Amino acid sequence: MSVRTMRPPRTPSSWLWLLALFSLAGFIETTFWGQMNAFTPLYLPKLGIAPRDVALWTGIAVSASNAVGLPLLPFWGALADRYARQPVIVRSFAVHALAGTLALLAGNVWVFVLARAVMSFALGNSGLMMATLAERVPEARRGFAFSVMNSAAPLGAFLGPLAGGPVVDAFGFRALLAIEVALMLGVALAMTFGYRDTYRGVANGAVLGMALDSVRVIARSPRLRALFPALFIVFAGWMLAFTYVPLAITSLYHGENPGTAVGVVMGVGGLVTLALGPAMGALADRYGHWRTLLIGAAVEALLWPLPLVTHDLISFAVAWALINGAASGVFALSFSVLSESAAPEVRGRIMSFAYLPVNAGFMVGPAIGSLVTQRSLFAVFPLAAVLTAAGIGALVLAARQRVAVAAVPRAA
Repeated sequence: MSVRTMRPPRTPSSWLWLLALFSLAGFIETTFWGQMNAFTPLYLPKLGIAPRDVALWTGIAVSASNAVGLPLLPFWGALADRYARQPVIVRSFAVHALAGTLALLAGNVWVFVLARAVMSFALGNSGLMMATLAERVPEARRGFAFSVMNSAAPLGAFLGPLAGGPVVDAFGFRALLAIEVALMLGVALAMTFGYRDTYRGVANGAVLGMALDSVRVIARSPRLRALFPALFIVFAGWMLAFTYVPLAITSLYHGENPGTAVGVVMGVGGLVTLALGPAMGALADRYGHWRTLLIGAAVEALLWPLPLVTHDLISFAVAWALINGAASGVFALSFSVLSESAAPEVRGRIMSFAYLPVNAGFMVGPAIGSLVTQRSLFAVFPLAAVLTAAGIGALVLAARQRVAVAAVPRAA
């Protein structure tokens, strides 16, 4: 199978504009994602869920938002290689608009869980955007560019609740969903007309065969075969705790505006992300991507137990901001080591799997949390430390594996 690409010139104006456009799109997408995560526990009682069952259904809803779409990830990369990347990228934002509409119209918890499941059909866009960006960014600035773009995502996930909290308290969650649906439609239009992607894939073979080949490429590469599980373990800890932070906040807050309280605490975490993400990217460009990633993950593991010693909302907010800043920086930097661990001829297809570890972690972590929180809500934080430490060990093993340099396998 052969793939021909037309590479645009790497001019400063082209890659900076594309970086800004993709970062804004990722920010709005994860604003929607962050608001759905933050306010689901507050919304579930309005759908008939008893207060004692909110933690359980929170885990179910969050796991559903990733489980259904994960098996389709290879197909999005194959479709992009077979035809073009841009339509596959636009598809994800249209799906988010559909999911938001379903959640807005939900009259019971089952329709709401269905809406969360539909969100998983939007997976696979970030890797394709990074593959497109990598073709235009000078190699010496790639770590910085990837860190900026992938810091926008955690930033949206945490500033989204900050902006949405007062809206939820004043007008309800459905009003916030209506705003997000309109924003998603706007992003879909911006990604359609905001740039011209000259990439064209010409591949011999069926899309199914190409999708299977994508999985085989990972299986045949010693580095990738070890790296994906390692990142999954690290991110499973983060997503485990992240899902239950809104419930931890409301357990410490006893006022009349819980939505605003959740938004403020999570928004503070986003501000720390804004500083640490690009800073870690710049350090990685100077001192090495793998070294910076491992040090950042070690700091994250040491910080995870902090919420256990907090007894009020302010101290919890400070602890969460530090943890989330470190975790978000590790998340942003992981894409750089993933990109350099893939052979150039298959990098675009491998990067379509870039969010697989965090999406899988966002499915498995909350599922574990739905059991752990039956005993203690704050037990998720030391468990996140254990998972992060295990992930560091797996990352060290992955770094020692060789990067396979092989041609793209022929499609079936």
